[in-house]
Amino acid sequence: MRHTMMRPLAFAAALCALAASVHAQTLDRLAETGELRIGVRADAAPLSHLRDGKPAGYTVAVCERLAERLAARLGRELTLRAVEVDATNRFDAVAEGRIDLLCGAASETISRRATVDFSIPVFIDGATVIMRRDGITDFKGLAGARIGVRAGTTTETGLRATLAKLGMEAEVVTLNDHGDGLTDLLGGVVRAYFADQSILMGLLAGSERRSELAISSDILTIEPQALALPLGDHAFRAAVDSELSHMYRSGEVAKIFEASFAPNAMGDAMKALTLTAPIPD
Repeated sequence: MRHTMMRPLAFAAALCALAASVHAQTLDRLAETGELRIGVRADAAPLSHLRDGKPAGYTVAVCERLAERLAARLGRELTLRAVEVDATNRFDAVAEGRIDLLCGAASETISRRATVDFSIPVFIDGATVIMRRDGITDFKGLAGARIGVRAGTTTETGLRATLAKLGMEAEVVTLNDHGDGLTDLLGGVVRAYFADQSILMGLLAGSERRSELAISSDILTIEPQALALPLGDHAFRAAVDSELSHMYRSGEVAKIFEASFAPNAMGDAMKALTLTAPIPD
């Protein structure tokens, strides 16, 4: 049997061609079909969730405005088709071509960039804890306590890293749903629940027992959030980044934030992001 060895440049070109073939070029498909498929979460309020069965939240609103801009760029109307995803399958849905954009709460990491690309950041969040008002008031006071966190997320990794950094011993209890975390907190199963501040704000706002709860002022991690999109589709990513940059500069992102988070005002980190995230034309 005869074997041949590709030269390095030829091999690299073949890899690029293979990567490009994994996904049909998204802009071409959008121009042909007029359908943009977005991944939405049911349980990541206030960024991405379902309200009366319909997609809602800050990141969803950003994607809806982005779709209008992409439609204008392509010179045709685009229909949005929402596909529900969860914390375990959201990136697979992008990598396998079932959705074009992940419009949820997604932190960009090196490991995730092995399977998907990311837009410029659309939000910046920080992890902290929600606790009962009649209990511990700061994170360091949780030494030796049981702390809940959603399993399989960067937030779980962040919690364990924070405990190690502070030299704190605590029992990490992993849960499958943010709602379960709040239930366990109110039921005394855990002393605190660790999650992104935006998600905790959504849990607090939706709880009938909100007067019993408080979110710590300690921000323990900083996580820029972005839209995940198909790996290697450079034209689509460039179009998305261009339109998002225009949305920042025109003040559209700030208006979406105000509508999504009122009465909470934009914090310093998010204000800084509106200035640093846009890419010049």
